[in-house]
Amino acid sequence: MLAFRSEAHVEHWCERTGIERGAAFPLETAWRLAEAWYRDRLSPEWRRRTPDEAEAVFADLGLRGDFWRLQREEHAGDR
Repeated sequence: MLAFRSEAHVEHWCERTGIERGAAFPLETAWRLAEAWYRDRLSPEWRRRTPDEAEAVFADLGLRGDFWRLQREEHAGDR
């Protein structure tokens, strides 16, 4: 994860490095994601989230789209 101060800086960094832009979101959202993701991590009842559960956490924070999709559709040729 990289932090930038503006959208213009993200674009400049991508152009300079040749690295494709990934997901971008405000620092506040990153904080909310960390809180939601690690809230129960030290609980004795903690268990790893399923892909569906993880995607629900992302969706609750407004993190939607291909970048946040953990489960990929099966292609006909992959069977």
